[in-house]
Amino acid sequence: MSDTQYLDWPFFEERHRTLARELDAWAHENVPHAHGPDVDAQCKSLVRALGQGGWLKHAVGDHIDTRAICLIRETLARHSGLADFAFAMQGLGSGAISLAGTPEQKEHYLTRVARGEAISAFALSEPEAGSDVAAMACSARVEGNEVVLDGEKTWISNGGIADFYVVFARSGEAPGARGISAFIVEAGTPGFEIAERIHVIAPHPLARLRFTNCRIPLTQRIGAAGEGFKVAMRTLDVFRTSVAAASLGFARCALDAAMERATTRKMFNQTLADFQLTQAKLAQMALSIDSSALLVYRAAWQRDQGKSVTREAAMAKLAATEGAQQVIDAAVQMFGGLGVVSEQTVERLYREIRALRIYEGASEVQQLIIAREMLKAHAA
Repeated sequence: MSDTQYLDWPFFEERHRTLARELDAWAHENVPHAHGPDVDAQCKSLVRALGQGGWLKHAVGDHIDTRAICLIRETLARHSGLADFAFAMQGLGSGAISLAGTPEQKEHYLTRVARGEAISAFALSEPEAGSDVAAMACSARVEGNEVVLDGEKTWISNGGIADFYVVFARSGEAPGARGISAFIVEAGTPGFEIAERIHVIAPHPLARLRFTNCRIPLTQRIGAAGEGFKVAMRTLDVFRTSVAAASLGFARCALDAAMERATTRKMFNQTLADFQLTQAKLAQMALSIDSSALLVYRAAWQRDQGKSVTREAAMAKLAATEGAQQVIDAAVQMFGGLGVVSEQTVERLYREIRALRIYEGASEVQQLIIAREMLKAHAA
């Protein structure tokens, strides 16, 4: 891992520094920088490897160390976007169980997730309910000791390869967000199907799900009836900061590539790095990365102290994802025509970063969250 000075910041304990260095060494040996055409198989393989390596245990359980999650995602993203995805979805997909599951649910699902033996998915978004979660239409009605699910979910990461899905549905205890509950639906359950596989610019398993009179035991509900929205938001609060950390990993990878390119590319009897315009761009890239990192690890540290991080996590995600997009774009520009050749490092990063400005709360939503929290504090 190049440039690890940030690990000396007071946000971290020695165990975090050890974790980051050990993972980087492991990733050098076990994580391919590129994947073949069978993304599903590669993703499954990465989940198994991460489980066997002992890394997935950090993503599940009663106490999730946010700084550890962020360091792991940043480190993996620097090596491979798909490896970061595989790790993150094990945590996000099972996060509701970690936070609100029964002891039986935790024992049955989390132990397998941590070992890389079961793949999880987080099914929240719908065709007409993305950022506006309270508008969801997928329904859940109780019939005796069963719950019957009807409706659709879309943009579901790990859709098609997951062994189980944490599904949020309208259970009707109250209007809006207060009438949503969370349920565990296992792959292969009658009435549950993968309606469509979705292909995006940075390939990873993604699908639209359909539930038609899908019956599951009531014991598969996570937490109390009507508390699914709270569970979903708590889950996202844990992992939103880690999205920002993944963006940092992408940005650092892009800066490494840009530095190598700038110092070796010969132009007009000098290197690209000798031009002041190049130096100014490199300086701006470094500034963006460090300022984003400070926001990311402030939010992670603050959450680990048991404090609210709604505003801080939103700031971190907004700054890091938008900043990484700019850093990567600048790196592509430095590579010239080579920068848009398929599967070049910076070209791959250019595709991988784009979705992070949308999922787990688009940049525009983060702006609203920050302003709302500021106004709330001002009125107090």
